[in-house]
Amino acid sequence: MTVHFIGAGPGAADLITVRGRDLIGRCPVCLYAGSIVSRELLQYCPEGARVVDTAPMSLDEIELELVAAHREGKDVARLHSGDLSVWSAVAEQIRRLERQNIPYTLTPGVPSFAAAASALGRELTIPAVAQSLVLTRVSGRASEMPSAETLGAFGRTGATLAIHLAIHALPQIVAELTPLYGEDCPVAIVVKASWPDERILRGTLATIEAQVAAEPIERTALIFVGWSLQAEDFRESALYDSAYQRRFRGRQG
Repeated sequence: MTVHFIGAGPGAADLITVRGRDLIGRCPVCLYAGSIVSRELLQYCPEGARVVDTAPMSLDEIELELVAAHREGKDVARLHSGDLSVWSAVAEQIRRLERQNIPYTLTPGVPSFAAAASALGRELTIPAVAQSLVLTRVSGRASEMPSAETLGAFGRTGATLAIHLAIHALPQIVAELTPLYGEDCPVAIVVKASWPDERILRGTLATIEAQVAAEPIERTALIFVGWSLQAEDFRESALYDSAYQRRFRGRQG
């Protein structure tokens, strides 16, 4: 018996990996975070599977489900939104499984920032403009931020910021980043990336608060801040330059 943690992607049922889909199809038990994982993914469960929405459950209750499946020798598909590597709450579940000597695997998924960037039609790293993307958030009820990981510290690098789980803190974000990026710095907010009701707001640090006030956003939003969001007049990468010699191009110097 194995617990398979699966990154279920940002929302759309066809944005799950083939491996993740096939694992769901082989598991007689499926636990999914119903508040943020699309129910359409449950179509991949085998007939008669035990399907449990973990949204209203505590970690102790989730552990009991996993232990029960282990005793019955039934593999579990444990679905989390996006990718497992960030803000998935997988680490504490893994720790409990290891205490119970229950085997597990991790299958990556399409992260929300990647789906949001696709919705914007943008590459987030632009030659000589921005070559770094910072995935971050602000302190909330579920988890405090480490003292050194602040918007100001990241903003001083000039990198593109992808700020998760923070739409409630938009005034704080604007106040802290405006002195670093300037009032005219582009901002984009992608709401429910890849879902049928996906929505996009584009503005600047000077305008975005008023835009959100006019079109309120409650949750499931990702905030991008950075000059890569509107860069047009930038030099092309040397990667495909005709004079650039690289190992696989097969050209003579």
